[in-house]
Amino acid sequence: MQKKSTEVLVIGGGVTGCGVLFDLAQRGFKATLLERGALSMGTSGRFHGLLHSGGRYAVNDPDAAHECIVENQILRKVMPHCIEDTGGMFVSTPDDPPEFADEFYQACHKVSIPATEISIEEMLRREPLLNPKIRRVFTVPDASVETWDACRSLVVSAAEHGAETLEFHEVTELLKEGNKVVGAVAINKVTGETVTITADLIVSAVGAWGGRLAAMADCDVTVHAGKGTMIAMNYRMVNTVVNRCVHPSGSDGDIIVPIGTVAVIGTTSVRVDDPDNYPIEEWEVKLMMEEGEKMVPSFRKFRALRAWAGVRPLYQEKGAASDLRAVTRKYALLDHSPRDGVDNFVTITGGKWTTYRMMAEDTVDLVCKKLDTTRACRTAETTLHNPHGESKYHTLGSRLQKLETGEFDGQLICECEIVTRNQIEANLATNDRHIINDLRRDLRVGMGPCQGGFCTYRVAGLMHKNKQLTTQQTNKALVDFLQERWKGMNTVLWGQHLRQMQLDEGIYMGVLGLDKLPPGLSGIDEKRVAEVETEGYYEVS
Repeated sequence: MQKKSTEVLVIGGGVTGCGVLFDLAQRGFKATLLERGALSMGTSGRFHGLLHSGGRYAVNDPDAAHECIVENQILRKVMPHCIEDTGGMFVSTPDDPPEFADEFYQACHKVSIPATEISIEEMLRREPLLNPKIRRVFTVPDASVETWDACRSLVVSAAEHGAETLEFHEVTELLKEGNKVVGAVAINKVTGETVTITADLIVSAVGAWGGRLAAMADCDVTVHAGKGTMIAMNYRMVNTVVNRCVHPSGSDGDIIVPIGTVAVIGTTSVRVDDPDNYPIEEWEVKLMMEEGEKMVPSFRKFRALRAWAGVRPLYQEKGAASDLRAVTRKYALLDHSPRDGVDNFVTITGGKWTTYRMMAEDTVDLVCKKLDTTRACRTAETTLHNPHGESKYHTLGSRLQKLETGEFDGQLICECEIVTRNQIEANLATNDRHIINDLRRDLRVGMGPCQGGFCTYRVAGLMHKNKQLTTQQTNKALVDFLQERWKGMNTVLWGQHLRQMQLDEGIYMGVLGLDKLPPGLSGIDEKRVAEVETEGYYEVS
């Protein structure tokens, strides 16, 4: 058993936990973060990538809306390399209540969101594929964010101040002495090693899992897990975030976010009992496709790449909410000493990705108070570490430009997302895990229209050579990645996408024979390989 000590232990490696870690480290605390998977593997990595202007909440939750617009402007300054300045539109379609448009416009200005009405002609000039029957359009400062870059920048910036981040470490126990939480026990899910970390104070930043972690400290915390389902389309049919101008309390599939090379439509809002188990239902996929047509009439002509879902952490002090959309998107900061009689333990939950920095600032202010010290927050003025050295917005064509100018040199491995051999080998040199999904998060390998069909076996070969893996290790890394990709694709198997999947099946089953490897060699559970209907597609997820 490995033993460590720190001043403040942060549990949860989503954007909130990473933000808390950076704020702590910058204020001079010795801080450590535990995350049970990779950074941003939970809710922070399973949303549509929107940097909110706050417009969505202006009418029904003005406090949350104001928080969003304030933090929107700050994040543009401190992490521009993680943001694409797409801008946003709120559009009133023929299916939307016309009276809501004026209510929305007035509510935006009350909370200082710069909403501007433009003509339908100007809308179509900017976004030709939008529905020409749209009646009114308002522009707002929405944007899209790259969550993996943001979380990595936060922990690297924290490390520059002495902080430590332990990924793939799952907390199995909170240690208590009397009414005080004094540390945690975690297991390294890669090596199986157990680590015990003692701390002066523990911060829970695990989102929808907050109730489970609080229970380890004998605290009662209610965090509703609200599932939201999204679909990535193979074409970026809009370059602006497009929102339906409707009341958010009763709307699904009302936003399209251009992020990277794709467009994402979302979301549903469904209560789930287990934040680790929330299958995507057929009606959710069907609804997303239908609602997309109302904003972009040609929406169904594009190919659905994959569907996925994330769970929103919706905090409610007491009782159960009948409508999850009615639960506030404001965050909750809980000091368990006066609340539950348990000291040295703090929970931060709820909120939005956009408000993570504000949430972290308030959390660390409370940490300072509990540890009887005064240290000023500087995260609103500090530009985060950027491995590319450029403090400017990300743009869609930047990767192609770097390839054409020679900045990205070497053999092209992932054509869809423009990732070269040199980039992959540089990443492998600094990562001791054998997980292709790490390359997806860091470099976007396998996230394009072929969903890894043409690049995954190349990446596995590079990993095998550069890390000198055994055949079994390489096969397992390959199959694990394909299982994750195919898991999201098997809910949208129709038309051209089904043909793409049959091609991928031909590559990996017909040519490489992954389904014919000896049991235990590939990582495939033979009992879970099942033929799906009569289409010749085999599900290995």
